[in-house]
Amino acid sequence: MSSPAKKRKLNSDGKQSSVPTKGLEYFFSKQRQNGTSSNTAPKHEGSVSVEPGQRDEPLTDEEFARKLQAEWDAEVTGSSSHNTPGPQTHRDDAVAVEASLSTRGTPLPFEPTATQSPAPVQPSKGKSTLSLSSAAATEDQTASSIPLDESPLTFDPTKYIPRLQASWAADGGDATYALLTRCFVLVNGTQSRIKIVDTLVNCIRLLIEGDPSSLLPAVWLATNAISPPYVSMELGLGGSAISKALKQACGLDNRALKSLYDKLGDPGDVAFEAKKKQSFTLRKPKPLSIKGVFQSLVQIAKAQGQGSGDVKQRIVDRLLQDSRGGEESRYIVRTLCQHLRIGAVKTTMLIALSRAFLLSKPPGAEFLTKDPQALAKLRKDELAEIWARGEELVKASHARHPDYNDLIPVLLEIGISEELLIRCGLTLHIPLRPMLGSITRDLSEMLTKLQGRDFACEYKYDGQRAQVHCDSSGKVSIFSRHLELMTDKYPDLVALVPKIRGEGVESFVMEGEVVAVDRATGELKNFQTLTNRARKDVAIGAISIDVCLFAFDLMYLNGQPLLDQPFRRRRDLLRSLFVEIPHHFTWVKSIDATSQDSESVLEFFKSALDSKCEGIMVKTLDNLPDVEYGGHELGADKPALASKRTGSKARREKPTSDSAPSPVTTKDTSNSNTNNKNSPAPKTRRKPLLATYEPDKRLDSWLKVKKDYSASSDTLDLIPIAAWHGQGRKARWWSPILLAVRNDETGCLEAVCKCMSGFTDAFYKDNRAFYDDGARDGEEGDGGGGERRNTHARKPGFVEYAGGVPDVWFEPCEVWEVAFADITVSPTYTAAIGLAKEDRGLSLRFPRFLRKREDKGIEEASTSAFLAALWRKQEARAPQAGEQGGQVVEENGNEEEEIMEW
Repeated sequence: MSSPAKKRKLNSDGKQSSVPTKGLEYFFSKQRQNGTSSNTAPKHEGSVSVEPGQRDEPLTDEEFARKLQAEWDAEVTGSSSHNTPGPQTHRDDAVAVEASLSTRGTPLPFEPTATQSPAPVQPSKGKSTLSLSSAAATEDQTASSIPLDESPLTFDPTKYIPRLQASWAADGGDATYALLTRCFVLVNGTQSRIKIVDTLVNCIRLLIEGDPSSLLPAVWLATNAISPPYVSMELGLGGSAISKALKQACGLDNRALKSLYDKLGDPGDVAFEAKKKQSFTLRKPKPLSIKGVFQSLVQIAKAQGQGSGDVKQRIVDRLLQDSRGGEESRYIVRTLCQHLRIGAVKTTMLIALSRAFLLSKPPGAEFLTKDPQALAKLRKDELAEIWARGEELVKASHARHPDYNDLIPVLLEIGISEELLIRCGLTLHIPLRPMLGSITRDLSEMLTKLQGRDFACEYKYDGQRAQVHCDSSGKVSIFSRHLELMTDKYPDLVALVPKIRGEGVESFVMEGEVVAVDRATGELKNFQTLTNRARKDVAIGAISIDVCLFAFDLMYLNGQPLLDQPFRRRRDLLRSLFVEIPHHFTWVKSIDATSQDSESVLEFFKSALDSKCEGIMVKTLDNLPDVEYGGHELGADKPALASKRTGSKARREKPTSDSAPSPVTTKDTSNSNTNNKNSPAPKTRRKPLLATYEPDKRLDSWLKVKKDYSASSDTLDLIPIAAWHGQGRKARWWSPILLAVRNDETGCLEAVCKCMSGFTDAFYKDNRAFYDDGARDGEEGDGGGGERRNTHARKPGFVEYAGGVPDVWFEPCEVWEVAFADITVSPTYTAAIGLAKEDRGLSLRFPRFLRKREDKGIEEASTSAFLAALWRKQEARAPQAGEQGGQVVEENGNEEEEIMEW
């Protein structure tokens, strides 16, 4: 329906319209006919019939609306006893006021769209006239008063559910988004992991007992997703759609919006401030429900084709218009940006779900729950054991079947029970979360951890991890490490599956590494080559980059999961039941060893690096629960490998948190070949390392030794030359930071990479104070504002960079030591351009800040020639090295000396 302003525009072509223009006098004609004298009716200066230019002093929107209110109040005083306008009159009044404001050239806070007609304006108590609604007063007071951060053992949902349900009933009966917003605010306001979990548990319990149908969309919204990773549903919203909606909903112009963003840095915080400044609205917003918000996001994701942009924009507009208060606006915008920033990661949500279903159940459910009062009387260790059993079941189910659309309905039906692992177990064509390896800094540490065990060392190829599913009908699905569907990307692997299935293999789930290869020679290519392969709608005849699948694990065979089988058994089944096709499908190159075989392990590691691999993976072969884990126990003897490392000298490191032993959750020993179920656990920090496949866990039974982790990895001394404003938590700091090498011949600084890894919060704060652009308010400890320090507004003439323009340019005055994984060719970075490739420079893959080089000046930073030499050494490694009986060709001379001579 066209708005009144649009109708006037259509009728303003100079011709007499058959429909007379309806001014404010028209809407009050009934009052005048019922006893109000026409000569006493006030002249409405703000009516449609008065042109804005005829007023001596223009009024603001608020003054104008208040003036109308006062005039109408005066009229109603004399006429309310004779005639009371009904709901339709209020609707017409709202349209009239919007029309009046439109003629004044002012953007409306809530402009009607094609899918949303103006809602009736709520009259003030005791009179049926238009009233201004305070934006602050529209917030949900019922949800905001609930102490969700209370301990779940003392929190009683039954005290709040009747009041909540009464509030929800007035707005359709579904749980409102205000409850979820309340949860987000409390979670975002604490750093305590216990408080975060408690708040989520209490919120989930309210939904379980008060509105179970809203639990699933609430979980999706809280986890910042609308579908599992293997289902492609992206919002596809750009910043312009959200900015446009903010400007329309809150009456901002471009300058005001940019000013807020420059000050705050986070779109959600911008929405919060904009909503706070919107003092009054012309109508009370319709409360958002949890279901409604989720369904709106699904509609945005499904909008495709011509006109989809307008459809998405209308939905975003409506969400922001109907958000009540600043906090709802903040989290609506953060949800649309897909960056919720509440600190409730996947693991936290699964813990909260398990605890909530141990304490609460939906109306009519028959499963048993725990008594909170009884739990409150237990000791901490007893309570922790009860929590842990439920958490392990929920985590294990989600790791094997990562879809809340299946998990939540089952929880609502049966609660926390062993049946979860059956109902939500490993399923074909639904990826399970892969098992991960712990980082090991060097080979000595790895051998110390695995003392007394047999293990396998495997090449860690520089490719893409793939999980291949095949059912008995021959349907094939391929998933990435992040569970994204890649079947369309690798049609050649799909066509390969029937050829590699051995006799008797009907269905399977296999894991391997997809690596780019030279099909003629079998030479391995790096990951960058693989990324140049098309991602969608790849035709087999158009494939220009050949790949080989290097299989290393088998998790499912002929309808039976193999997760509880030891790695040696799974590997034997993989190699005996599948057919190798050279340069198309084969096994990862591996050797079996013990901690005493230090020489052969070292040679194998060197051969992996020479074959252009990232390093090696080390996996325990058998379940040995009686052999305790040594880890970093004091007094443990480390095999002497330090003198045999390649490259620089070995460095001794103290045990760190990321290399400490990972706890292995207690399992049913019947699946782990154990017979000591009744024996008491020894009082020790050591834990057994099992060789089972543990989805979504990072355990020391799998260790990875990569060249960029090892003490012998190369580093570069780089110069910070520019930076961008950080996002989210880093909005007040510089991140990422542009680094450069020095060109000895020209004296220029050539950009080589952006770095945002390896920094601490304290470093960010000091760095922001050291490189101050003077464009922000001064804060204690941040270096003040207004005065530049070590920064430039424009790019210095001696800096070369072909990428996007940074927010600030640094005065080159520091040298930072940076580690990296590989050197790659880049069209953006200018470092060593002409030395490696004629028209391209070099860049660093996975750069990581190590330290400031206080002992070096910028004239001692790494040069582009040195960078090019490292790249040439990397590319010159023989791909066949180490393939002849484990023998490695020794290099002549010292590598560092050869580089400097070149």
